[in-house]
Amino acid sequence: MTEYRRILLDGSPVQVVREGDELVAGDGRRVKADEAAHLPPVTPSKVVAVHLNHRTRVEEFGSPLPATPTYFHKPVSALNSHRGAVVRPAGCKWLNYEGEVAIVIGRTARNIAPEEAASYIVGYTVGNDFGLHDFRDTDAGSMLRVKGSDTLCPLGPGVVTGWDFRHKRLRTYVNGKVAQDGSTDEMRWDMHYLVADIARTITLLPGDVLLSGTPAGSRPVQPGDVVEVEVEGLGRLTSHIVAGPTPIRADVGAQPTESEEVLSTALGGDWEFRGIRAPRR
Repeated sequence: MTEYRRILLDGSPVQVVREGDELVAGDGRRVKADEAAHLPPVTPSKVVAVHLNHRTRVEEFGSPLPATPTYFHKPVSALNSHRGAVVRPAGCKWLNYEGEVAIVIGRTARNIAPEEAASYIVGYTVGNDFGLHDFRDTDAGSMLRVKGSDTLCPLGPGVVTGWDFRHKRLRTYVNGKVAQDGSTDEMRWDMHYLVADIARTITLLPGDVLLSGTPAGSRPVQPGDVVEVEVEGLGRLTSHIVAGPTPIRADVGAQPTESEEVLSTALGGDWEFRGIRAPRR
């Protein structure tokens, strides 16, 4: 397996290869991985995410899976990097993490069979599909602001080629404590199926990203929290939560809410029947 990253090196974006604890540029320059200023490891034209895929997540919400996957879109303006700051806008309270495996497309894919999909995937990275559930009522259909607000799509640290997605552990940590603990084995639809499904009607271009779903345990985080997503063989993606300096404008558009749907989604399903208390503000 080979891991490629994108970093700022002497002020310029550079693709590097990881060699142990160092990152090596094509011209031979080296930098310690822990000291590098990371960028998102790919520059996609689009990021597509599946709603539900992990069995434990489905059980948590108590509703059956649809017969086939459903999806939403995260705009590329939401992209973020390893060690990047995830911004919770002022006036919002319900920002949730969702640790996931991200599929990275390597060549143009359109109308391909699932058994062909592997040859169109260049590699995989770690993703955190953050959701701003304060807008769940307004954008439940599209999830545009819920999942597409600025900084809500951290990817990284790098893209790993030659990785087999089968039988891999996925864990999310909040301030060092395990918050999600799942496996790719609990996915209803595997990576090849997802790529082939989307490519039936949407052309996938090199660098495009598909987020493959999260296990149970997504919960709200607060400014000051550190969230890490670790996928076996892909590394650990670190984000820290910060408070936005300005509130959501009140003179235009729908405002953040705390409806039953917002709280139920943010706190993991039938929250009011399980005695779960809302987190600190």
